Amino acid sequence: MRKTVLALACTAGIAAVSFGALHAQGGPPQLPGAMDASRVEAGSYKTDPGHSLVGWRVNHFGFTDYFGIFGNVAGTLELDPANIGASKVDVTIPIASVTTASAGLTDHLLRAAGEGAAAPDFFGPAPAPAHFVSTMVHSTGDHTAHITGDLTMNGVTKPVTVQAQFVGAGANPFSQAKTIGFEGTTTIKRSDWGLAGFIPLVGDEVELDITIAFEKQ
Repeated sequence: MRKTVLALACTAGIAAVSFGALHAQGGPPQLPGAMDASRVEAGSYKTDPGHSLVGWRVNHFGFTDYFGIFGNVAGTLELDPANIGASKVDVTIPIASVTTASAGLTDHLLRAAGEGAAAPDFFGPAPAPAHFVSTMVHSTGDHTAHITGDLTMNGVTKPVTVQAQFVGAGANPFSQAKTIGFEGTTTIKRSDWGLAGFIPLVGDEVELDITIAFEKQ
């Protein structure tokens, strides 16, 4: 017991010293990105694929939700902070690189059609990338906008509106690239894109959670 008390006291002392040292140095370092619209520069941007992804969520049997991620999102952004409505977004999402926490689920998503079946249950093997091209950008606040565009997936093109939010802008501390980041959300019905396997046991509505970093060119 005495050793435990001494250990806790020692840990608390180290924490106090560290906290004091941070204050003495002016506090912890500031994040390179900040929600400061004045940092955003007009121009052409490309995604940082290593930090751009689309998460998805769909209900399973009414019990729990499946989660998954599409990474390495690639694309471009044309942006003028003084004229948000003229902005253009064009991104490609590699469906074939879908990632989930279950090897069995990932395999099922990319599995070929079974014997006698007209189509795969979900994406099938080697699916084409999804492609989103904006058709209208409408500002809804100081840091928010609605981005409407055409989403092409599984050979079908349908309109989608993304609720987007500006997250931060600044210089990447490693590459020094001028970077801006956005998050977005939307909900689609997968059956609209011909992906209707196991509905309603597996939900039709799919929630998309998007996070993309763009680097100025």
